[in-house]
Amino acid sequence: MQKNVEFGIIGGTGIYNLNIKNATKIKISTPYGKTSDHIMIGEIKNKKIAFIPRHGNKHTIPPHLVNFKANIWAYKELGIKRIVGISSVGSLRKKIKPGQFVLPSQFLDFTKSRDGSFAKIGDVIHISVANPFCTELQEIISKVATKDKIKIHKNCTYTCIEGPRFSTYAESNFFRKIGADIIGMTLVPECQLARETQMCYLSISIVTDYDSWLDENVTAKNVSSKLADSTQIINKILTDLIELTPRKKTCNCEKDLLSAKL
Repeated sequence: MQKNVEFGIIGGTGIYNLNIKNATKIKISTPYGKTSDHIMIGEIKNKKIAFIPRHGNKHTIPPHLVNFKANIWAYKELGIKRIVGISSVGSLRKKIKPGQFVLPSQFLDFTKSRDGSFAKIGDVIHISVANPFCTELQEIISKVATKDKIKIHKNCTYTCIEGPRFSTYAESNFFRKIGADIIGMTLVPECQLARETQMCYLSISIVTDYDSWLDENVTAKNVSSKLADSTQIINKILTDLIELTPRKKTCNCEKDLLSAKL
């Protein structure tokens, strides 16, 4: 098995391939079952990169059935230190427009049935996610946005729902009232599993719609058409992020596990 892969990219809806050089596909068996797809290993800016499409290469896995634990466990096995999760979201704020990008700094978890921890009987973990995303990667992505003149909304709260259905009008307005800025279906438990396994995690969200509170009828077809326009920009953002990120980490993401046990 390949080791010492520096970055792990998890592609959301519409992101099924990246501009990776010398790419090969590998399959990793995990104690938690199959990963979403084969993992692509290659290089971006002379750094070893792994990529997996969260919903499978042909988008066959709905959000409530993604095997998050298998995906994260496989990335840990590859020696990955940093994960970038890309996801499509709906906007709950008029100023956050479809086609723009969002950098969440907090999340609200409204999922219902997901297995969100590697903790087991005899090995209890209470991981801190007060600040769930890597501060170092957030600083770097902000520099990338300035450099590339890309609009990225910062300090936003992501509400994660179970899916696969979209919100009702009442739900959408409820999430707005409690302080959410964007809404999606895949951030949780992906980001907290990464924290438990001592990997840094950064979320980049692509806004595809205004959810039910404004669009009234969000459709999968409309979401797909908006994502198609963002693929090239995502590749540019990731390339620059990987290039600017130093190999030595300066964040504290790895240390949270040390204080997670009683």
